[in-house]
Amino acid sequence: MVKPPGPRLQRGQLLHEMGLSPQWQLRPRPSVGSPVPELRPEAAATLRPLIATVAAAPAESVFVAPPADRAAEINGLNWEELRRSVAACRACGLCAERRQAVLGVGDVFADWLFIGEGPGAEEDARGEPFVGSAGKLLDAMLAAIDLRRGENVYIANAVKCRPPGNRTPEAGEMATCAPYLRRQIALIQPRVIVLLGRAAALSVLGESGSLASLRGQPLAYAGPESAGSAIPVVVTYHPAYLLRTLPDKAKAWEDLCRARSLMRATKASAVQQT
Repeated sequence: MVKPPGPRLQRGQLLHEMGLSPQWQLRPRPSVGSPVPELRPEAAATLRPLIATVAAAPAESVFVAPPADRAAEINGLNWEELRRSVAACRACGLCAERRQAVLGVGDVFADWLFIGEGPGAEEDARGEPFVGSAGKLLDAMLAAIDLRRGENVYIANAVKCRPPGNRTPEAGEMATCAPYLRRQIALIQPRVIVLLGRAAALSVLGESGSLASLRGQPLAYAGPESAGSAIPVVVTYHPAYLLRTLPDKAKAWEDLCRARSLMRATKASAVQQT
């Protein structure tokens, strides 16, 4: 004789018999206007420092697309206005990780303009281009041709903010920063420009060739900022590269001697025209 089935167990009872308790239960969806439940104390203690960190994040981390007339606006700035504009710039992603923008250093009426690639970690901390080991070597290079930082010499970079990890600036970053560099050239009106590294050559001359192919070539900067006359340009190695590749210091010395000869010729030509 077949026994009639006993009462059916509920789902909870089945799970209990299988050893699968306690159970997850769906909570009813709150209706619109329902009060938001408070966080448990331990959860609130964990999230509170994270919320404070986000709230205190500096404004520098925000990238702001530059206006269409930005280049024309920069072209009318004087030195003090240029410094303020560079310090507040958010036109590319490099602003996100910088400590400060680095405009340049030296004599604003200098005959010599040296242009590197971008600030490194020490430059970012101190606000001056070419400090540390590369800066010491640049100072030695200047002394070799009877020059001194700050005396008839101005030093700048293609970009004013430190690229992450001290990497080489990208073409787009240099293009965004180019109006600042062009304005510096216009205000200084140097007699000779020395470009330190391939990135600087790309930024100023638009030349994408190898540095070896640019060395020793009769190059000139003929932008609208050059007051109607082309400025002689010499391309040589970046001091940071020379620290890693000592044999090429002899080539850099050749480039500096050539730059000195160009300066003498430029000055002699200016005297003849007066």
